Amino acid sequence: MGVTSAIVLFIVIWFMTFFVAIPIRVKTQGDLGQVVPGTHAGAPESHHLRKKALYTTAVAFVLWVIISGIILSNWITLEDFDWFYRALPR
Repeated sequence: MGVTSAIVLFIVIWFMTFFVAIPIRVKTQGDLGQVVPGTHAGAPESHHLRKKALYTTAVAFVLWVIISGIILSNWITLEDFDWFYRALPR
């Protein structure tokens, strides 16, 4: 795996983890009973995005190390997913 592939893998893992973390502990205006006129009651009042981004970076790094280790050790290869023998010349 090259440097570019490693960076792309980390970015994909980071965004997937971030999209999972976004709805956690969100307090909406409807939950707090303070709906601003002209906004939806489901609009977030406190979202803690900075903390979520930091936690996401830590979790994504751990997942990236695990997944990169699996890829670099050849524990799982392309041949494991080549059920119809189309990806690799035989």
